Amino acid sequence: MFLLIGCGIIIIVTIVAIWRSKKPLKTILAEAKYELLYNAVGSRAILEDVFMRSKNKTDLPILSGKVAVITGGARGIGAEVVKMLLRCDIHVIIGCRNTQAGEQVLQKCRDSGVTTGDVTVYKLDISVLDSVKSFAKVVAEKHPKINYLINNAGIMFGPYIESRDGYESQFSTNYLGHFLLTHLLLPQLCAAGTQNLKSRIVNVSSCAHLVGEIKFEDINNRHQYISGEAYAQSKLAQVLFTNYLESVCKKENMPVQLHSVHPGIVNTELFDGTHLKNLAPWVPSLMFKTPEQGAIPIVHACLSPHLEGKGGTYIHNCRIFSTSENAKSEDLQEKLFNFTKDLLKIEDFGQPHNNNN
Repeated sequence: MFLLIGCGIIIIVTIVAIWRSKKPLKTILAEAKYELLYNAVGSRAILEDVFMRSKNKTDLPILSGKVAVITGGARGIGAEVVKMLLRCDIHVIIGCRNTQAGEQVLQKCRDSGVTTGDVTVYKLDISVLDSVKSFAKVVAEKHPKINYLINNAGIMFGPYIESRDGYESQFSTNYLGHFLLTHLLLPQLCAAGTQNLKSRIVNVSSCAHLVGEIKFEDINNRHQYISGEAYAQSKLAQVLFTNYLESVCKKENMPVQLHSVHPGIVNTELFDGTHLKNLAPWVPSLMFKTPEQGAIPIVHACLSPHLEGKGGTYIHNCRIFSTSENAKSEDLQEKLFNFTKDLLKIEDFGQPHNNNN
């Protein structure tokens, strides 16, 4: 009952905020539609988080010598993922914009009693393609074998901004930069994996993908920008990419498997500035997961032996869940993959030395 009341409050305060925005009626109605869809999907996810709390757990085995790369590991869920990986004695490479913040993550882990593992921090702005290329080049040169790639960095529900390369910021940050990074580091992932113990690529997506569509004719959403619509598109793109690349890895017998993960509805800085946080700031702290709880299914997707050979799956509370029908469409997966390759001018995915990338 408490959850239902809370969800009702979320819907009311959101609709009121949209109406007060004094935008054109067409935009108000479009935004309201997405807010209602989000509240339906989000409310269900919150209930699942509550009822599946006992399932949201994973083992942290000692894996000395393994190497993990994570984007956006300096705060929020990413910092908690780093802490868990360090407890496994894994060498974690953090790519983030503020390298000092990344280095502080290691110190905080040491202060909390974590003595194993190590962290290396390199500068990365995942929304800038040249930054992705520079980061990947350094990582590949210093670490010829990578066991885990965690595409975690993301933004949510921001105003319309285009990246330096001319792409809508959520599409660029959440999807496009990670597509390029995966392409550039795939040889190192293949070098670390075996057919019995594959390397893993984990794309941190969201239940928002359930309401997403890919607007190939207006990928930047310039015609009518609805932040929730753009976010859902970027998260659906991640799942489509996960599923398609998994099929490629299987077909070409690559020792790599992929998973997409919904970490849950997590109380992080991503909600700062949203209608919900502005009008009902008490809701996230009472109803959402903590960053540590949100990190658990991501680490599970990386490390769990129970997922070996089960690539192409969508993980939620450390269990395999079904995705949207759009995400299952093989035609849509292939269309987006080829569309993205064309955007980035990639000729042969996973073979960066054969491209200008």
